[in-house]
Amino acid sequence: MSTVFSNAASLEAAVGHSLGVTDWLLIEQDRIDQFADATGDHQWIHVDPVRAKEGPFGATVAHGYLTLSLVNYFLPQLMTVENLAMGVNYGCDRIRFPAPVVVGSRIRGSGEVTGVESLANGAVQVVVRVTIEIEGSDRPACVVDTISRYTFA
Repeated sequence: MSTVFSNAASLEAAVGHSLGVTDWLLIEQDRIDQFADATGDHQWIHVDPVRAKEGPFGATVAHGYLTLSLVNYFLPQLMTVENLAMGVNYGCDRIRFPAPVVVGSRIRGSGEVTGVESLANGAVQVVVRVTIEIEGSDRPACVVDTISRYTFA
């Protein structure tokens, strides 16, 4: 269930607090293949199940950047910001890929607001650390500090 924020003060009050976890998402070969087509990255560890079976992971694995891109899928499940004139993705910091996502794995996102900074015109810059967990794994697939800017109406 998404945590709802309606103003800058509610975001500031959330610093250091968990946003919970999302639903699980199954990573299937079709999604990996579509990402390979979209990016031109057709490395065999991603798109050749026969060869990848004999490779270092025992199966194909999702691209790290595919895993990172799914932060955009998970964030709305973690948080909603209302009463906005505008919200923009400002970037990311500290991106890491500690463990591969093997095809057939289920992943989910968890989040924590780690910082809120006031900007001009009443806008705020919010840093949310998103950790993409792999079901049954002690190590996450991805940890990233997302940076968003919100201007309230």
